[in-house]
Amino acid sequence: MKILAFDTATQACTAAVWIDGSAHERLELGQRHAERLLVLIDDVLAEAGVALNDLDAIAFGRGPGSFTGLRISAGVAQGLAFGADLPVLPVSSLAALALGAPAPKVLAAIDARMQQVYWGAYVKNAAMELQGEEIVTAPSEVPLPAGAGWIGAGSGWDQYADALQTRLKQHATQWLRGCYPRARAVAELGAADFAAGKAVAPEQALPVYIRDDVAVKKNV
Repeated sequence: MKILAFDTATQACTAAVWIDGSAHERLELGQRHAERLLVLIDDVLAEAGVALNDLDAIAFGRGPGSFTGLRISAGVAQGLAFGADLPVLPVSSLAALALGAPAPKVLAAIDARMQQVYWGAYVKNAAMELQGEEIVTAPSEVPLPAGAGWIGAGSGWDQYADALQTRLKQHATQWLRGCYPRARAVAELGAADFAAGKAVAPEQALPVYIRDDVAVKKNV
C-alpha cells in the first residue's frame, strides 16, 4: 500500500510517503506551511521514487490544531486527490501525536492558544483507542484519565506543563518535550482506516476544528 501523508496542524510541517510500513519523511518547524508543504511533498515523492498516480490514497491531519494550518492541509489534500483521482483519509492530529509518542498511554495536548489545549487520551492496543472524546479546554480542567501511568506529549504540554501536572497529579508523572504530529503516524493511521473502508471522496476531506470561536470574548 502506498500513501502520501502530511500534517500542518501545529508549528511542525511534515510530509511522508508510506509504502507497506516503510516511510520517507520530512519535518520542518516554523510558520511557512503554505510555502513549504508542497515542497516537502515533492521531496518525499522523489525520494520514494513514486508519482501521485502510483499512490493508493492521501492521508492528512484533519486537526484539531491551528485553523490556518488545518485549512492548508485539507486544501492540499483535496487538490491533489482531485487531480490524481485518489481517495482521502482524514486522520486526527491528536491521534497521530499520540501514536508517535513512545508510550502505551498518551495524554495528547496541542496548544489551542487562548489559554486552552486540544486534548485527547489515547491507549495503544491493536489500534489507537480514544478514551472519551477529543475536546478543547483549559489546562486546569482537562478530564482525569482512568488509572495511572499516562505520559503527556504535544505543544500543549510544552506550554502548560505546570497547570496540567497540577491537575493530573498521579495520573501522569512525566511528559515528553518537543513532540508533534508526524506524517508517518498520519500515514499509519490512514492505512488502517483505508483497510477498514473509511476512505472518503476529496470533497469530504474537511478539517475538524473542535473549537468554533476564534476570538477572546471580553465583558462589556
